[in-house]
Amino acid sequence: MSEKLSLYATVHGRVQGVYFRMFVQQQARMLGLTGYVRNLSGDRSVEVRAEGEKERLEELVHLLHIGPEGARVERVDVEWPEYTGAFNEFEVRY
Repeated sequence: MSEKLSLYATVHGRVQGVYFRMFVQQQARMLGLTGYVRNLSGDRSVEVRAEGEKERLEELVHLLHIGPEGARVERVDVEWPEYTGAFNEFEVRY
């Protein structure tokens, strides 16, 4: 079994109002990850917290750089905090 990790990412650019959160939720669920995605207020960015197998998290980071049609990702800041096991599913938070 692969090593479990946590991912904390902030995606900057044209990522609000373009179905970016729904895109992230769909991709994360297909990858078997848990966590959440939410817009950051007063900013042009989206926060992603995810946990799961390292290879699947790395695939999600790759997808965050692409985003859905209509998005324009300028930068993705990534941190790898300790795995917590705090999430049961992957959800969109408001």
